[in-house]
Amino acid sequence: MAMTIGKWRRLQQTAGPKGTFYIVAVDHRGPLRRSLGTESPQGNTNETLTSLKRDIVRHLAPATSAVLLDPETAAAQCVADGSMPGNTGLIVALDSGSTGDPLNRTTGLVESWSVEKTVRMGASGVKMLLYYHPQAPQAAEREGLVSKVACDCAKYDIPFFLEPLSYACDDQNKPLPPEERRQVVIETARRLVPLGVDILKAEFPVDVSAEPDENIWRDACEELTDASEVPWVLLSAGVSYETFMKQVRVACQAGASGVMAGRAVWKEAVTLDVASRNNFLKGTGYERMQGLKSLCEQLGRPFTEVYDSPELSYDWYVG
Repeated sequence: MAMTIGKWRRLQQTAGPKGTFYIVAVDHRGPLRRSLGTESPQGNTNETLTSLKRDIVRHLAPATSAVLLDPETAAAQCVADGSMPGNTGLIVALDSGSTGDPLNRTTGLVESWSVEKTVRMGASGVKMLLYYHPQAPQAAEREGLVSKVACDCAKYDIPFFLEPLSYACDDQNKPLPPEERRQVVIETARRLVPLGVDILKAEFPVDVSAEPDENIWRDACEELTDASEVPWVLLSAGVSYETFMKQVRVACQAGASGVMAGRAVWKEAVTLDVASRNNFLKGTGYERMQGLKSLCEQLGRPFTEVYDSPELSYDWYVG
């Protein structure tokens, strides 16, 4: 599959040397703010949220291929103060984040933010979260949003990472039933990826709390690999680190290209005072990220197996 030189370069910046992704996700907002309000000794102010994210980035970024941040409380702040290393890929969210509310499965975009501004600040990727069900009445509208963002990313030659989150079509107040999860996650990939997505950030296609058989996990992940025309990485969805490691091993063996891991790596830090938080992040958090890195490098499918490096003539720059 062909790719422009700009997207190719930026994917190199977000992947490790072997072409796989081990990205730490720290773009959480609404649900994280609520957790800070009830669990953190520091409260839930903007300053507290930024301070937490700076600590996570400073300690974990050295073990990652890229960091995913939000524009409101972290992306520019972590670049400006040096928390974000200059040699680590930066992906910035276009969306306003997960609502964390089963009554509100809407996709919001950050006001006054854009793909163009993401490029201007020096980022290497754009991420958008999308609540989606293939049979939902809103499906066509949300597919249109994906196409629009993909068009903007193509205009500015920046990779588009899409994160679809499923929900029950007949009742948005409920999570997706386990028996439907595999079908919906895979059909979502079939429908959305061809709209211009470069990397799919996918849910694990099996509800592991209801299905313990790892052979079924592997079969479902292989089906997802077949359904996605582009590389896919696994999101952690708040499961424990131990469960996530099992999912990552199976997913990468079945064709995944890595991870975008959030709370599975750093969620305990939210409840700690600043000193204890930093000790946790530079110890347990860093070790967890290193474990994911090793697994992704060992078993993940390099993005270069899906995308061909650009073939350039000597007048390539003219066009």
